[in-house]
Order: sequence, then C-alpha cells, then structure tokens
Amino acid sequence: MQLLYPRFLWGMLAIAVPVIIHLLQLRRPQRVLFTNTGFIREVELTTMRRRQLQELLVFLTRVVAIIALVLLFCQPFISTNSQNIVGDAGLVSVLVDNSGSMQAAGQTQRQLRQEALVAGEVLGRSYSTAARFKLLNQKGSSFQLSSYLAAIADQRIAVRGWGSSGVRQALQEEQKSPLYIISDFQKSEMLPQLLQQVQRREPVVLLPLVAKPTGNIYVDSVWLNDAFVRVRTNIALHIRLHNGGTEVVTDCPVKILLGKQQVATLQISVKPGQSNEVVVQVQLPDNKLAMGQVVTQDVPVTFDNTYYFTLQPAAAVNVVEIGEEPIARSAYVNEPLFTYSFVKPQVVDYGLLRRANLVLVREVPQVEAGLREALASVVRRGGSVVVVPAASPTAHASYQELFKTLGVGGEQWNTGAASSLPRQEVLMPSARNPFFKEVFGAQPPWVVMPQVAPVLHLRQAGTDILRLRDGDGFLTEFSSGTGRTYVFAAPFAKEYSDFTAHPLFVPVLYRLAMLSYRTDQLPAYRLTTPSVALSVPAKQSDSKGEEASYRLVRDSSTFIPTQRVQGGQLLLEVPTGLTNPGFYKLQYQGRTVTTLAFNAPKRESELTAYSAAELRQLIGPNHPNVRVLDTGAQPTALAQYRSEQAGQPLWRYCLLLVLVSLLAEALLLRFGRRKGVGRPAVAA
Repeated sequence: MQLLYPRFLWGMLAIAVPVIIHLLQLRRPQRVLFTNTGFIREVELTTMRRRQLQELLVFLTRVVAIIALVLLFCQPFISTNSQNIVGDAGLVSVLVDNSGSMQAAGQTQRQLRQEALVAGEVLGRSYSTAARFKLLNQKGSSFQLSSYLAAIADQRIAVRGWGSSGVRQALQEEQKSPLYIISDFQKSEMLPQLLQQVQRREPVVLLPLVAKPTGNIYVDSVWLNDAFVRVRTNIALHIRLHNGGTEVVTDCPVKILLGKQQVATLQISVKPGQSNEVVVQVQLPDNKLAMGQVVTQDVPVTFDNTYYFTLQPAAAVNVVEIGEEPIARSAYVNEPLFTYSFVKPQVVDYGLLRRANLVLVREVPQVEAGLREALASVVRRGGSVVVVPAASPTAHASYQELFKTLGVGGEQWNTGAASSLPRQEVLMPSARNPFFKEVFGAQPPWVVMPQVAPVLHLRQAGTDILRLRDGDGFLTEFSSGTGRTYVFAAPFAKEYSDFTAHPLFVPVLYRLAMLSYRTDQLPAYRLTTPSVALSVPAKQSDSKGEEASYRLVRDSSTFIPTQRVQGGQLLLEVPTGLTNPGFYKLQYQGRTVTTLAFNAPKRESELTAYSAAELRQLIGPNHPNVRVLDTGAQPTALAQYRSEQAGQPLWRYCLLLVLVSLLAEALLLRFGRRKGVGRPAVAA
C-alpha cells in the first residue's frame, strides 16, 4: 500500500487523546447511604472484568476512528506498478506553460497562468518525497519536491511555451520518465507534428486549459513608404493592427509615442482574425534616433500591448561626379540632403569613393583599373554607380572592362559621328514606375521628350527605367547584391543628347541619389528574428582581432551575440537568452552605435488553441502512452489521474471505517451498560 499524502501521518499523534481519556476512567469509589435490606433488593453489582472489557472496547473504537481518519487524509492506494509512483530514478518532467497567451481568463475567472500553477502544485504533491522534478528549460537539471513546489509558488517559471527547444527535445527523447504538459496549446505555437513524433515510452499527459473567448489587438508591423527619413517633415507611419483573439474588439484605444511625447491617438475596431491598417503623420524634431511605441489598451491579454520601433533620420547622401566638367551640380548643390563632390578622372580621390553613396561616371575617356575596382567596391557595399558612356571608340575597351567588373555584359556599340547616328525620342515614363514614385503630379509639365543618339545597346536583361521609341533602354538598372548599376545609352554631350536641358534631367538624378541611400536597420525586430544585418562605419569594419566587440545592452542586462563584420556589414545573431521586448543599445567598445527595438513574436498573440478532442485527433492511435485529460477548469483532476494510474484507491474504505467506529462507540456507550448497573459502591 502507498500513501498519496504521507505528511498527514503526523495526525497519528492524536491517538494520545483517547489514551489519556482511557486512563482518566480510573475513578474513586462513590459512597452511597442505604439499608442492608434496601441494598439487597435494588442494587446489582457488576463484576470488575465486565467493566474493564467495556471501557477497552470504547478505547479501541476511538483509536481505530482516529487512525482511519488520518489515513483518509493520506489517500492510501494499492500500487499496481511501482514505477508509476516516481518514474525511472524518481525523475518527472513537467512543462508549465508561461507564454503570453496564458494571461487570458480561464473558466474559473482566474488567468490560465494561475490555473497552470495550481495544477503544477497539485501534481507535485501527488508524488512522494523521493521524486525529482525537471522543469523544461529551467536552470538546473532537476529539483527535489520541496524546491519544485517553491519554484511553482514563487512563479519562477522560465519556460516560454511550445517554441522552446527543451519541449521538442523532451518529446523526442526515449527517456523512461513521465512527462506532464500543462498549457493552453496554442495552434500558432504548437506544431502538430510534435505530438506525432513522440518517442517517449513512459506516459505523456496533456492538460489543456480552456480560456474564455476574448479579443486581442496587437501590432502586426510598422513601416515607412520611404526609407529616406527627413527631420521636421511629415512622415507617413503605417501601422497594421491584427486581432488574434476570438471575439470582436470595438473602439480599442491606440496611442503612438515618440520618446515620452504622445504624437497621435485613435480608436480602432477589428474583427477576429482580421487586420486594420492606419496611417499616422509624425515628425522627427532633430537628427537623433527616435524611439517610438504603439500602445494598445485591451485586456486581459496585455503582454503584447506595447510595440517598440525606432526611426533613424537619414544621413546626407554623398554624391561624387567623375568627368571633365560638372554637369550634375545643379541637381544636388541646392538640396541639403546631398553632399556633392566633383573630381576629374586624372585626380580621383579614392577616399571620396569609399564614402560615396552614388558615383556618376560621365564620359570618362579611359577608365583605369584602379577606378574600376573602386566602383565595384561601391556596388558591393550597397551603393550605386551611374555610367554615362563616352562616344570615342578608343574608350569602348575600358568601358567593356568596367561593365564586366560591375556584372553588366552583352554590350554592343554604335560607332560613327553623332550626325550619322539615328536620333530617337525617349518615351514618356509611367507614373506607376516605382522609380518615379511621387515625382510626377497629376499631369507632367513637359510634353516634348528628349531626343538622343544612342551609342550603346545592352543585350543583357535589366530593368529599363527610361525607354526609347524603338523599345531599347535609354536608362537601364542592373542589381548586384544590395548595390545597383545604372547605364545610359547615350552620352550627355549636346551632339548626342538634349537630356541635360530637359525638365526630366533633375528629377532623374534626384531619384538616382535618393535610391542610392540604404539603411539596413529596420524600424523593429522580433525576438525570434535569427539575425540582424547592419551597416557599420569603416573604422569598425576594418578592425581585426577583436572578438565579441559588439554588445546588446538593456538596463543591467548585457548580451554578447555571435557576430561577424564583413564588407562594411555587421551580422548579429540574436541571442537565445534575449526574451524580453524593449529597446536594446548596440554598443561597440563601450560606445553606443545605435538602438534596436525588439518585440514579442506574433504567434504568441494568436490565442486560438486546440481543444481536448483536437489534441486526441492529432495524437492518433499510434501513441497509446499519450493521454489527454479532459479537465476543463479543474486542474486538481491531475491528482485523481495520479491515483488511478498508481493503483486502487482506498480512501473510501477509510471513510467507511471512520463512520463504523463512531457508530460502534455510540452503541457501546448507549447500550453497553445494563439498567441498574452503576459504579462500584461501598457502605458508609
């Protein structure tokens, strides 16, 4: 026989009470005045042996009643298999889900998280003190029963749910120990194939907690149409909000903050499983990185009510023109967004090229090998190179080498004087072309398009931004990694083209410079993002031999991610220990480089969960060791399952024995003494 709650055996000390009462039954004789004749007629003396037997029976019934009552609280049962009591080596694996969805209200009006903790405590108390417990993904290999109950009571549960590697490993290991999973079994978190790949031979018990239907508004994403963020200029901030619950959310308040200042507020209604997109106009007051928040006010699931994002004002775009005379100066010098530099091909400043976002190579007579490699480096690090070919046949060979270096091939040259080449009209560009986004108004101000005499035809497929009347490209874009190469089909010289005098010239150069600016940092990231790619300054990208130079810091927490710097780009792997949403400073040798915003995974905000019937269907008939407890709002059913699993419960017999003992005591006290029988008496 085994006891489910052996600690109640301390109640056996109550046996001392009937022992003391029995000892107090030794009483003094009572003096009775009577006549000899009357005593003989009315008093019948009982023997001492009969009195002792009666008192002994009453004492035994009381002792038996106390013993049976104590055993009733100890929950005795007959074990059919001793391994079911503590498992192999006394190890019991437990998962108490602590993901964000467990904030939903359960059937008992408490949060599912509280119900899970109660169930975990009941499970622990159903085992003997010899058992050891392992909380999946919790620090430490295993706990004794007292430490396990303390961790449950203090709510020190580190598991974030089904997304943890510890859960996957525990299901697929062939360990000889029972596994208990207490969760709401979110459909977005739990992969169905996990239950179909269970390899454990010992029991796997699933306790699904049922939540009340509720809505849950969370921010799906935040983005900008234009990555070129300007200071003190209206920025269209797009916010997509999604309802991951099962009920309609009506008039949910939403606040948008930049720093500590609230810049917008609105109310939104979203149906279950649907999204709603809003656009908010915001402005950045200065050139500093702005840390923003989108705060939704819906209950009871509040872990995803704050979405963190950052807005980085764009730095000045460095434009370098290489040619015999500056032609693009008029397009850039009057705009503070651009930093314009002009150099001649004979005295190229390669330091300028290393910092340039856009390089315009215009009709250079001879493209030297050093210049070719510098231009290729600009494209490799994500910049843009614009090539305006020279008309001289002697320059064609060097341009062919340049195109080969930039990954552009299949060029075909038209030789001859400008007067002998056929002139073609450039077609009106489409306003739907992404290149000309927000460039044209309702009606373009020009009607007559430029006339050009093309000297270059590219057979390699690219994206034509401007086309000629015969269908060939006048301005063609070629992508190479994150960089771009733009090639014009005709020189800018007046005998070959009047493009530089056309109103289209400045908008095209303006867009070429704007598109050359690239920021790798996104407004926000998810905690489940595997890696983050960022551009780094040249000094940091050139440093060697410095391991783990970059750190993610938030308050007193510091994380050192796996990192690699190559080609001016920093690749950071998001640490697995980074689990709390918020702003994290990226520091390099103690100096803050930028700030990154991390948010909770979207799948945690989807509250749809599997029912007990759906779980049984997912498990299938091939895993008889996996059992689903259909408990609803009664986590204490785990104790009943434990007693049924362990063997035959005996508490009913203990209760019956208590009642029989109390009845026997009452009968002995009521009918045990015959009428007229009293205590021993003596004559006065």
